[in-house]
Parts: sequence; structure tokens; C-alpha cells
Amino acid sequence: MSDARIDGYARAMYEIAQAEGVVNEVEKELYTLARAIESNEQLRNALTDESLPVERRQTIVEQLLGGKASTVTTQLVSFIVGSGRGRELPAIADKLSKRASSESHREVAEVRSSVALTPEQQQRLSDALTKATGKQVNLKIIIDPLVLGGLVATVGDTVIDGTVRTRLDQLKSRL
Repeated sequence: MSDARIDGYARAMYEIAQAEGVVNEVEKELYTLARAIESNEQLRNALTDESLPVERRQTIVEQLLGGKASTVTTQLVSFIVGSGRGRELPAIADKLSKRASSESHREVAEVRSSVALTPEQQQRLSDALTKATGKQVNLKIIIDPLVLGGLVATVGDTVIDGTVRTRLDQLKSRL
């Protein structure tokens, strides 16, 4: 799908969430769902399989999100999947996240960690990234089992790699 179409869907979804007064909630839920779709091939196939009737794909969305996400998020995702745009949902969610962050004068900070972070750790991390980049950040934590220890943070074009693997590689090159 073209960038213009992705931007259009993201803009429309943002405006609906804004009109409903649930931008932050919808943005967080869509971002989480987008990462789940990217990492789960079976889910991605179920939401994008054109051989399945639209109603079946929308039922999958409602079963997946029902009770776990807001009604607005569920309806927006159901609409996207029903429109045959399920494959683009991660890109649409990313654009919506960037727009929501921009509207609140923040930058999206995607952080990959092998373990969940406590609220206190998230706050310290957010403060540290703000100090390091000079930008207020909208923290997005992604649990990634491939990160063996430490964190990888991406803020805009800046990547801060504090993983154990990177530190060992740096130590190895010094020796």
C-alpha cells in the first residue's frame, strides 16, 4: 500500500480516537497489536487471508481484542481488517503512534528488552533517554527474547545499544 494511503488511514484513525477522547489508549493498544502481528505469523495470516470471509476475519479481531482493548480500538482494527488492509496494520499503527507522539511534542522511543520493565524502571529509562537525546519520549517497550541482556533503544534515527552482546563485542575488539 502506498505511503499516502497508510498516512490517510492513520490520520483517520487518529481523528476518530481524538473525537472519542481516547487517543493515548488507542495508540498504545494499536502499537501493541502491531508488534503482535509482526511477531506472530499465524495471527498475521489469519488477519490477512483473503480466502477467509471478511466476517470471519473481523470475528477473529473481536475475539482477540474483546475485553482486552477499548471498543474504539476493536472497531478501528475490525474496519482495517474488513477493508482488506490487515497486512498494513503495523505500518498504520506506527504512523498513528508517531502522529500522537508529535501532537504531544514527543518522539517515539522503541525499547527492546528480554524482560518486562517495572514502572519505576520505565520512568528511569524515559528520563535517561530524554537526557541523552534532548527530546521528550513516548516509551514503547517491546519484549524481545533475542535480546539476551540489556536494552536496545531507538529514538528517531538514534540507536542506543546497551545489550550484553554488544558490550562483549566491544570488549573483544579492544582485546
